[in-house]
Amino acid sequence: MPSLRAQKGIALANVIAQIGIMTTGVTVRVTASGLGCETWPRCNQDSFVPVPGAGPAIHQAIEFGNRLLTFVLVAVAAALLLAVYRADRRRGLKALAWAMPAGILAQAVIGGITVLAGLVWWTVALHLLPSMILAWLAAVLFVRIGEDDTAPPKRVVPRPLAWLTVLSAVLLAGVLTTGTMVTGAGPHAGDARIEAADRLQLPIQWLVHFHAELMVGYVCLLIGLLAGLIALRTEGPAIRRCAILIGLIAAQAVVGITQYQLGVPEILVVAHVTLAGAITAVTGALWAAGVIRDRIPAAAAR
Repeated sequence: MPSLRAQKGIALANVIAQIGIMTTGVTVRVTASGLGCETWPRCNQDSFVPVPGAGPAIHQAIEFGNRLLTFVLVAVAAALLLAVYRADRRRGLKALAWAMPAGILAQAVIGGITVLAGLVWWTVALHLLPSMILAWLAAVLFVRIGEDDTAPPKRVVPRPLAWLTVLSAVLLAGVLTTGTMVTGAGPHAGDARIEAADRLQLPIQWLVHFHAELMVGYVCLLIGLLAGLIALRTEGPAIRRCAILIGLIAAQAVVGITQYQLGVPEILVVAHVTLAGAITAVTGALWAAGVIRDRIPAAAAR
């Protein structure tokens, strides 16, 4: 029977893995390794693993390594499912746990389509966005798993403020979507063989400003939400999570402005996408703080 500590540990590993595969995925892109494995599900026409001479060795290693990480995600998702079922947790937690392998399977298929389509920009965008959804759900599962299944749910964030949370999530979706469009029009195509015709044909300066303005709107909503939560002395972790989220967004703004001024260096693109995954996860945790249950006592967690 898995202890609560073990369940929380696996759930945290799931959050880290979901964000981590975004980091390795964007590393594939900025190193032009996206077609290091030129087909799918094989790495090339003759083998499931890289073949010496079939392409640059470093590109093959980076792309194949990213594919192998999918199996790590599958193992963590399987362990999570096993833990919540063995512990006979409530139905909502089981549903969230099932969303992980379902999402990973969908991502594997989308990743295959992305490779087969030759890394056309919109396929790459579609490949990233489901990972953000999985990071959101993984964070919700992590914070929910420490709650007592027998305790009644209690709304601690009034509905008007809860609507601010919903609206901020909508704006976050816009920020992430426009972010993929900026990348789609930018210099990192994922492979040097991709022609300009396969890139997004919109002015990148316009896209960058639109992306930034949505981010400003998003953070303004969060500042208003934080002020409301403090004024109402809201019970639970909502105030702390909202403050952490605003701090992460401030760091993201610094990274975004710096990478734009420096001509989009690769390392800052990796940092930007990783921070975006972390922001999405914390936004999910903030959303979950609107309705809470009593926590399981520490003595019972062992």
